[in-house]
Amino acid sequence: MRQTMRWVAVLLLSCTTAWSQVGDLPRSTPEEQGIPSAVIAHLLDTLIGAPGANIHSVMILRHGKVIAEVYPEPWKAEYRHTMYSCSKTFVSVAVGLAVDEHKLRVTDRVVTFFPEYKLELMSPELASMTVRDLLIMASGIAPDEHLRAECSDWTRAFLSKPVKTPGRIFKYDSLCTYLLSAILQRVTGMKTLDYLKAHLFRYMNITEVGWEESPEGYNTGGWGLHIQCESMAKLGQLLLQKGRWGARQLVSESWVHQMMKRQIPVNQRRTKFYGYQMWSCTPRRAYCADGRLGQYILVMPEQDMVVAITECAIAPQLHLVWEELLPHLSDEPLEQSEESERLKEKMASYRYLTPEGTDTLSMMKEMEGRVYEFTANEFGWKTLSFEQHDGRMEMKVLDKYGRRYSLSLGYGEWLTSEIAAYPLYSMNARQKFKGLQGPFYVAGSYAWRDDALNVRLEYVNWISAAALEIRPIDDRLVIRVRKSYQKREEEMWGREVPPKS
Repeated sequence: MRQTMRWVAVLLLSCTTAWSQVGDLPRSTPEEQGIPSAVIAHLLDTLIGAPGANIHSVMILRHGKVIAEVYPEPWKAEYRHTMYSCSKTFVSVAVGLAVDEHKLRVTDRVVTFFPEYKLELMSPELASMTVRDLLIMASGIAPDEHLRAECSDWTRAFLSKPVKTPGRIFKYDSLCTYLLSAILQRVTGMKTLDYLKAHLFRYMNITEVGWEESPEGYNTGGWGLHIQCESMAKLGQLLLQKGRWGARQLVSESWVHQMMKRQIPVNQRRTKFYGYQMWSCTPRRAYCADGRLGQYILVMPEQDMVVAITECAIAPQLHLVWEELLPHLSDEPLEQSEESERLKEKMASYRYLTPEGTDTLSMMKEMEGRVYEFTANEFGWKTLSFEQHDGRMEMKVLDKYGRRYSLSLGYGEWLTSEIAAYPLYSMNARQKFKGLQGPFYVAGSYAWRDDALNVRLEYVNWISAAALEIRPIDDRLVIRVRKSYQKREEEMWGREVPPKS
């Protein structure tokens, strides 16, 4: 019986580990890998404490070992994070796999993959556009950020635009990467994510992953990857190891070299360069996958280091890594010190502040028992009501689709709720979230201040956050909203729904 129970426990533990998929990479101390723990501690304090910072995770590897990792509460290692342009580097790896399998060549003309568009109706410039032109963001098509929101046939709309001298001028455009994803699906018969799962992720134990899809049914490519920080670090380590993972050469060394090569200048002064869906960090001889609002995979071959960061900040803090970390590296192990233990304690103690104020019930009397109906808003809330008990606040939501759920808010602590809705998202695209199954989670906290209920919501397995100042005025509820991905504040209001007689 005891033997049976022991094996059940082992099975449960292995299932949990496989699901959470954390702690997979080997761990070490900074000193063992030639970095003082005090330097790491100062870097983390600076990253997390910088004005406007909203760091969700940081993972630092040297010589293939994790020497520091941070997930400020309420974020956790097992939570996936949505990627913006950091997704592009994963697409480039997938293109490399297809090239290695001889399913694709960078010299192939783009239009040949879409025979439904009649070649005789195309301009010579469009007919000459190649896969490489898409990889280096030189399609010759002027970027159009509104296209994704205005139509459902993104491929046709993109290829219908005027083309000028493909391959010559860098113009950053997520739809170039989207087209690469569409091409991959056509030549492999698999969505980009499924292709990566079959040829890469299964060997690297990356299973907690998803990817948004377009109205056309392709993975969005240039954005929309949903993945854990440790898996981001794994990709960085794979590139650092020139495509090798353990005993397997998963991606050819030649392709990794092309990804990180200076393929095209980004500006006329030639001070910045782009590779195959990856930035060259001049003059540091480092390379970076870089996503809007701050998702990074830094690959530093000379230092044998990888740094993965997720955040949501209007002014990201990437420069701090160069300034605070690189000057303090040693090629030899350092003597262990008490700083190593203090760093462990520090990394486990980071926590986002909850709203300041009191837990008073006086203002609650203005709101409790009332139901407020709202005009159209980005949250999708149709009605809100509130309950408070035992230091906990409950925001009861009925959304525009008829779904009901509660947001639990802690006073002086973070409480996390699963929601039957999508999180806040700055992306403006048709059918956004398509292909992602959820569930999604929101951590919340509250406090009363200046006759207003102040609420902080962190969408912890996504990217966004929102600060709400909720104020009852007569029969209305006025809410001032500040989103983590916008500078401006917005206002929304609801009116009390008369009780049924």
